[in-house]
Amino acid sequence: MWLQRIDHKIAVLQRREAEQQHGRQTRPAEPEWIVELGDGRLPVEVHMGGCYAAGKRRRPVSRDEARRLLASGVRACSHCQPDTALNILDLPTRPALSATER
Repeated sequence: MWLQRIDHKIAVLQRREAEQQHGRQTRPAEPEWIVELGDGRLPVEVHMGGCYAAGKRRRPVSRDEARRLLASGVRACSHCQPDTALNILDLPTRPALSATER
């Protein structure tokens, strides 16, 4: 009876390990660039794929789209600095909001 329980537990653990290994092998690759989306689903900030500072609402973008977003005035993450990685030297800055626009 004990031998059956031990064999069953070993089989369960081996199956779990095989499932975890399969999950690690089939996990999709991390995107190279991501854009963080605001409440209105508009781009707020561009990040490199592995940036820890990216928010929960985000989507992967191509290198060209990341460059286009940065050039159009979307903020670059100050932690991972995608503008530097994309070799963009002069980004347009958005004018500061006045007290009446806030």
